[in-house]
Amino acid sequence: MPWVILLLAGFVAGSTMESHARIRPTPTSASEIHRQLDLFGEVLQLVRSDYVEKPNDAKLVDGAINGMLSALDPHSGYLNPKQFRELQIQTTGEFAGIGLEVTMEDSAVKVVAPIEDTPAAKAGIQSGDVITAIDKDDIQGFTLEDAVDKMRGSAHTPITLTIVRKGIAEPFDIKIVRDVIHVDPVKYEADDDVGYIRITTFNEQTAAALQQAIEDLNEKIGPRLKGYVIDLRNDPGGLLEQAVTTSASFLDQGKIVAIKVRDPKEEQHYDAQLSDLTKGARLVVLINGGSASASEIVAGALQDNHRARVVGTRSFGKGSVQTIIPLANQGALRLTTGRYYTPSGRSIQAEGIEPDVVITEENPSESKEKAEAKDVVSEASLHGHLKNEDETAKGKQEELSSSSYVNPDKAKDTQLVYALDLLHRVDSMTSEAAKKRAEAN
Repeated sequence: MPWVILLLAGFVAGSTMESHARIRPTPTSASEIHRQLDLFGEVLQLVRSDYVEKPNDAKLVDGAINGMLSALDPHSGYLNPKQFRELQIQTTGEFAGIGLEVTMEDSAVKVVAPIEDTPAAKAGIQSGDVITAIDKDDIQGFTLEDAVDKMRGSAHTPITLTIVRKGIAEPFDIKIVRDVIHVDPVKYEADDDVGYIRITTFNEQTAAALQQAIEDLNEKIGPRLKGYVIDLRNDPGGLLEQAVTTSASFLDQGKIVAIKVRDPKEEQHYDAQLSDLTKGARLVVLINGGSASASEIVAGALQDNHRARVVGTRSFGKGSVQTIIPLANQGALRLTTGRYYTPSGRSIQAEGIEPDVVITEENPSESKEKAEAKDVVSEASLHGHLKNEDETAKGKQEELSSSSYVNPDKAKDTQLVYALDLLHRVDSMTSEAAKKRAEAN
């Protein structure tokens, strides 16, 4: 059986999966596909014989494969052998690069979220930024894989990204020095009698790191513990198995997520089984426009099971699943093979998770134009995205802005202040009161 990976994020993430559905073509579809392949062969031969310069056959085929896959949706694509090897390394949580989660929108490379504490995040790259050039080379027409490959490089080497950002009239350059990225998936601290846990990504280390965080906070705070804030803001996602284990870490029972593919017989369900490490402690989950995929699974599972209060702004809305299928040339196919559903049966594809309490974090602006610009980040904005199966949800996300800004000053982080006050049991706490408290600090 071939080794496959199930993806729940953008370009870099995955988990092992035992099987995947294969659909046999009908005789009619097989006949039609043969005619189309004949057409492709004719075009390929004309390019090889008549193009002004002798083309590279391997690049022609790679380009054709990428063109086919990019016509499906923003998340399907082809990984050449080098890219596939790098993907396998990245899921371990350590790799060389700048630390960006990116996707493709209208033939442009768009930032889903910078990975926390990486060169990209420290340089000021923001969710929603569009990268138009790399080292002054225009990347218009590049595939997502080509752009990512160009951004990669050895540690301690420089790179310049040209950025287009809403609210800023002209493109501008950001210089970054690549480094070895050590992704720490879980960060935590005690806030008096409340445990604060920040999950930055879902890699192979996340579940174990979360368990350690809960144990340490329990020991540090002791019987005074009133609950936990689980911060999933700007978490771009990652491994399915880690999202499931993380969700189960806060649930003793209940559904976590369902994965539906073309063949109903291949549908998969994940459930919690007496695994709540917090022993029923109160939970508040923070999400925003940069919370995507695996982080949406966790937020949706805890929300639908009435296990946590979800606070912040609407999440990214990536409800599709990508399977990584190794190919004979040592490369791989990244193919959208299913949709995931929350315990109540919601597909959040192109819609996102709507918080129980909506609190928008205001981004301090340097200009009136920037202040008036809406920081909208969503799956629904991506060209060619899969539509939500619920027709009533069509266009819903496009009508609602969802900021991905997080105030670096925790005392002025309105969403975090509100969450902490809920658990500290501050009386009459409202979003307006949270803002006033943050301003007072």
